[in-house]
Amino acid sequence: MRFFRPIAVLFFLLLPGLALAHGPSRQKLTLSVDVAAAPADVWAVIGNFQDMSWHPAVFSSTGEGGNEIDATRVLTLGQEGGPTISEVLYKYDAAKMSYSYRITDVKVEVLPVTNYSSHLTVTPTATGGSHVEWRGAFYRGYPNNDPPAELNDEAAIAAVTGIYQAGLDALAARFGQ
Repeated sequence: MRFFRPIAVLFFLLLPGLALAHGPSRQKLTLSVDVAAAPADVWAVIGNFQDMSWHPAVFSSTGEGGNEIDATRVLTLGQEGGPTISEVLYKYDAAKMSYSYRITDVKVEVLPVTNYSSHLTVTPTATGGSHVEWRGAFYRGYPNNDPPAELNDEAAIAAVTGIYQAGLDALAARFGQ
């Protein structure tokens, strides 16, 4: 019994340090908007994985595979020759008006995240309109402890929030609320 007491004391003394040493936590974000258009009309605009022209930050979108699992796309942001984000589709359900994708390549200077995955879905509202939900999960751009401000959790959350909000605002402007 005496042997276990010093080990228990040592464990509890080290516990606070172990809690700080675990690294970043996965961040989760969900934003949504209700629009006046019918779900089929909204899905006709956002349901094609290869076409993200509805988002104001996307200059162009090229890809392969249509809406099939493992389809890929490359988004060019802002202007011709702008930064790019490469993504792959891993779930697609036209009947449920939803798809899920993940980023396969992006520079943290463009989007300060790692291990990013996202889900976009359209559902009907009670008033005949649509509820559009954009959900994501990701880690900050700097995987170690003590990240620089531009790659910390707050920067990652702010960047993804900005992307989602700009897209949802564009849909609200297009379809009305």
